[in-house]
Amino acid sequence: MDTKYKSHSFVKLWIATTIFILCCFTTDMSAQNAAAADTVAAVTETITEVVTAPAEEASAAPDTVGELALGLNTVWMLLAAMLVFFMQPGFALVEAGFTRVKNTANILMKNFVDFMFGSLLYWFIGFGLMFGAGGFIGMPHFFDLSFIDNGLPTEGFLIFQTVFCATAATIVSGAMAERTKFSMYIVYTIFISVLIYPISGHWTWGGGWLMNGEEGSFMMSLFGTTFHDFAGSTVVHSVGGWIALVGAAILGPRIGKYGKDGRSKAIPGHSLTLACLGVFILWFGWFGFNPGSQLAAATGTDQTVISHVFLTTNLAACAGGFFALTASWIKYGKPSLSLTLNGVLAGLVGVTAGCDLVSPFGAVMIGAICGIVMIFSVDFIDHILRIDDPVGASSVHGVCGCLGTILTGLFATEEGLLYGGGYNFLLAQLFGTTVVGCWAAGMGYLIFKGLDKIHGLRVPNRIEEEGLDIYEHGESAYN
Repeated sequence: MDTKYKSHSFVKLWIATTIFILCCFTTDMSAQNAAAADTVAAVTETITEVVTAPAEEASAAPDTVGELALGLNTVWMLLAAMLVFFMQPGFALVEAGFTRVKNTANILMKNFVDFMFGSLLYWFIGFGLMFGAGGFIGMPHFFDLSFIDNGLPTEGFLIFQTVFCATAATIVSGAMAERTKFSMYIVYTIFISVLIYPISGHWTWGGGWLMNGEEGSFMMSLFGTTFHDFAGSTVVHSVGGWIALVGAAILGPRIGKYGKDGRSKAIPGHSLTLACLGVFILWFGWFGFNPGSQLAAATGTDQTVISHVFLTTNLAACAGGFFALTASWIKYGKPSLSLTLNGVLAGLVGVTAGCDLVSPFGAVMIGAICGIVMIFSVDFIDHILRIDDPVGASSVHGVCGCLGTILTGLFATEEGLLYGGGYNFLLAQLFGTTVVGCWAAGMGYLIFKGLDKIHGLRVPNRIEEEGLDIYEHGESAYN
């Protein structure tokens, strides 16, 4: 009985064990199948993501690339604006160095004021007059910046244009230095910032008639091409230079500048060291002034243009300085540092209009011509016209700004006369510089003559002789 029971129990145990093993095997197979199914599902999902990702990235890529390009262009524009702003202390040091120590604080104060007032007034009305809709004059948009959309942040574009406006205003202060009432300087800075510069700027940069290339427009009908001023030889520099010349003429020379026989007497500035440092700063800032006017740096074309403009700008400055040094050495028997410094600036001013169009050789030629012409222009204005310009601003900015713009019509590699482009572009350049120059000089004459009649531009003789620092500002630059 026991044996039979034990044998029966063993059989049942074996059967139970077999069933358990089968169950375990079946469960394991089910688990493997489930895991395999999960794996297949995961792989399928991954493949689907990989396949769909390029399509999604392709659709998102244009926005991403566009944002990166806009960001790069914006940073470049603002960096250039900072460099141009840094030219303000350069102008201040040049003007202070070329004038006498008793007027230094007055010179420095004026360079601060023209940027402060110019920024506020240009934001208020000048920006709208320059870039608003219209052929002769833009529509003013008081404090409103929403009227313009050129693909760049409007606030950044306003800042970039503001520093150019301030440059035009500060040029005038040097030619009228050492005898102008500070209050009158503020008044005519207002007129430059809200009227003279924005209107002529609209003609050339703001969509006005000088740059209108549409079929049947005035410039296309007359010349078959438009006026070209890449960074402001005429728009900025000659405008400031011609206003400065007219202002200095109406203001009259400094006491002691001309003797009883009418001969000019030199009135040396107090520090060529400051003047030299100022020119170096201006030279540095010009690498924002000219290359920055491309207003873009994202594409290969932009990078090529910027690099080319850097090169032509630097070569023209070097050529202007070298040939001014040589001309002064031949003319006066010694190489003049002050004229060499102005020669560098003359080359920079001259090439600014066509720095994007001329070859490196063309840039050297423009710089050399402007450097030499500046020497004779300073002499002509001082001795023949008998207009007292303490820093030579009218020659450097007015004469060389106009000359450099015209020379672009000769040396431009595509439309220039010397490169087989015919006379049309040269005549368009000549016409544009003449119109803008007449506008600036004519408006300057009306403003200065009016101010002189109403309130008087000039300080009394006693204040001029003892210095403007104490009488105009109650302090001196050196103690």
